This record gives sequence, structure tokens and C-alpha cells, in this order.
Amino acid sequence: MAQHNELGKEGEELAAGFLIKKGYEIVARNFRYLKAEVDIIARKDNVLAVVEVKTRSTPDFGDPQNFVKQKQITSLVKAIDFFVNQQALDVNVRFDIVAIIRNKKGTSIEHLEDAFLHF
Repeated sequence: MAQHNELGKEGEELAAGFLIKKGYEIVARNFRYLKAEVDIIARKDNVLAVVEVKTRSTPDFGDPQNFVKQKQITSLVKAIDFFVNQQALDVNVRFDIVAIIRNKKGTSIEHLEDAFLHF
């Protein structure tokens, strides 16, 4: 597996643990619909948090959250719309980003709630 793929998987594990510590229940991981993949779907109370995890080894080229593009957002919205309807959920949906920088100096995790527009 390529090093960046390993870093990404490690980031998803860190994000899931981070969310659990904040009181979220992990509902699904790596949910796929059409061409979209939702990293983490988590629930806390009546909020379904759709979480995109961005992990980088350095902030030199920009913050991790800046790498979520409009095309990806559109795909995530379609995927979670399908998921909510398929599961017949009556919840508020929120799109979050967990931005992680992990390197030899340490690990920083930032949870950005309502990171982009939702339906």
C-alpha cells in the first residue's frame, strides 16, 4: 500500500476514535454510493454527521480541509441523501471535516462542524 494511503487509513482510525471520545456513535465507515465514498457517518443525538477525513503529513501546501473540492461535496451530498432515505432516518444532517496533521512532531486533530453547505 502506498504511504499516502496508509496515512489516510491511519487518519480515519484517529478520526473515528476522536469522534467516539466526543460522544458520537459511528454508524458507518467508508460508505460507498456511485462514485462517492463517505469516510465516516456518525450520530450524536438527532444529528447525523457526515465526516470527511483529510490527513496530511505537513501543512506546507495548505490546511487539510482545503483539499475538499466542490465535486467531492456534490458526491457526498448525493451519497448521504441515498443513505438517509435507504435507512428511513429522521435526523438532521451535518457535513463535517476532521483535519489531521500527523508527522514526527506529533498529531493535531481539528473537527470542523458544518464545514460546507448541506441539503
